[in-house]
Amino acid sequence: MRVDTFALETPRASFFHGAGWTRAVCAEFGHEDRSLVAERGGRVVGVMPLALCRGLGGKKALISTPYGVYGGPIGTDGGAERALFDEAEREALALGVGRLEMRCLEDPGLGLPKSDLHATFVKDLGTDPAGVLPGMPKKSRADARKARNTHGLRLHEGRWYLPDLVRLFHANKRALGSPALPRSYFERLLDTFGDSATIHVVKKDGETLAAAMSFLFRDQVLAYHSGTEPGVDRAFKASVFMYMALQEWSIENGYRIFDFGRSRKDSGAFSFKKHQGFQARDLHYSFRLVRDRGLPTFNPSNPKTRVLQRTWSKLPIGVTQLLSRPASRFLP
Repeated sequence: MRVDTFALETPRASFFHGAGWTRAVCAEFGHEDRSLVAERGGRVVGVMPLALCRGLGGKKALISTPYGVYGGPIGTDGGAERALFDEAEREALALGVGRLEMRCLEDPGLGLPKSDLHATFVKDLGTDPAGVLPGMPKKSRADARKARNTHGLRLHEGRWYLPDLVRLFHANKRALGSPALPRSYFERLLDTFGDSATIHVVKKDGETLAAAMSFLFRDQVLAYHSGTEPGVDRAFKASVFMYMALQEWSIENGYRIFDFGRSRKDSGAFSFKKHQGFQARDLHYSFRLVRDRGLPTFNPSNPKTRVLQRTWSKLPIGVTQLLSRPASRFLP
């Protein structure tokens, strides 16, 4: 498709600016694809992935991009990006949504209210996989070396590890008190992106300790969804090893940028990524408020959600798996 070609050829575009992501998550969760394309002289000069999502209580929002971490208008020039935003704003007003939310990696320069809740972590990898371990901070380097040499952890790749990923992902989300994403979502992503999506697992003596799903885009690897067995990070430093080995795998397979993904600034994941030697980069999530009076507050950083988190974490895993599908539809 022309949109995918534009995303691949435009340096500022992300994996989520291709048509596949919005199409997949809308089909999975019943949202409406409203993505925009800017053309000039019959040539694509800008894209904006966009979906009309229905949240709790029937509230509607236009989001760029739901279930993704990057979005917003991307164009060959400022004029194309402004035209995309103007059209999205017109749709937001016409539809009477609560907000138009743009998950921008860079400041779109629109003077809109912004959230400072999240940061992302992206690193240039270099060309030598042997340089990954020495490049880590001292403590993490020692942990990763011990995981490999003493505990015998090994990284394996294969889409057939999907059941391991889903099982560990659900268990971790339950422990955090948060709904997970259904297995059908992960299956749909693998079907949609083909060789551009992959799964890695960490094994010790044949037992799976950790798993991660990554997306491959241009020269980048985006480590996106993950899960670990309880206690394996403390006992074997499984996550430290997994992401060290995944960086090595990335270089060996010709990738030059490792995207460690988004984290809330007050979260354990944020601290973990910093301790692995990654530098935080603020995300510029921007909002055009229509009916909403303020920025979204329903997130784990809000103390008012603590009761819900504690309740969810105490439910049987079978119950949380059953409820996660309908719940995740309202948490794009």
